[in-house]
Amino acid sequence: MKIVKILVLVFSLALLAAALIPSVQADQWNKKTVVTFNQPVEIPGQILPAGTYTFALVDSLSDRHIVRILDKDGIQVIATILAIPNLRLTPTGDTVMKFSERPGDAPEALKAWFYPGDNFGQEFVYPKSRALQLAQVTKEIVPAIPTAITNVDELKTAPIVAVTPDQKEVEVSQVAATPPPVEPAPVPMAKPEPAKELPQTNSSMPLIALLGTLSLSLALGLKMLAKQLY
Repeated sequence: MKIVKILVLVFSLALLAAALIPSVQADQWNKKTVVTFNQPVEIPGQILPAGTYTFALVDSLSDRHIVRILDKDGIQVIATILAIPNLRLTPTGDTVMKFSERPGDAPEALKAWFYPGDNFGQEFVYPKSRALQLAQVTKEIVPAIPTAITNVDELKTAPIVAVTPDQKEVEVSQVAATPPPVEPAPVPMAKPEPAKELPQTNSSMPLIALLGTLSLSLALGLKMLAKQLY
């Protein structure tokens, strides 16, 4: 009976570890992040009320710069947005949301989203009419598409340009960074850059600790099993 109990314990631990590991890999692939805004925030095409939202990249091998915003449970799709690569020299260990300047009491316009530890983030592409306004206010070049688009297939082929503060249209290459073919490995965490941050991402440390505990338990179970057999 002791041998049977040990086998059941080892098998259960192995199943639990197998269930957890794919979840970690999925989050790394689609950059799933839960963020809470304590005030309304502008995104391309609409204003998000204060609340908790889930950000994730659309799961596509060929198009890695389409961002989907869902409710806090990650079920209801609120917006599907086109983005371009945005480079930062110093990654941080938290989720970073960058905002554009705003005129008066208008909601802050979301400029870019960086996943913890990544050099390359997602800079959001605004409809051209709004991009022209943001460019004038921020005195920066803003990426743009002709009109607001929510369909993923249309976003894959939408022409992207960039508009300047003096209302000129230029090549988007003047604002988009070019990411390497393979995503860079996480680097040691540096001092956070002076950006508006919303460190709401769930930490992976409890999961790492749990996997470590499972590994030790598995090894102990196998050792006990060996003693029973021999």
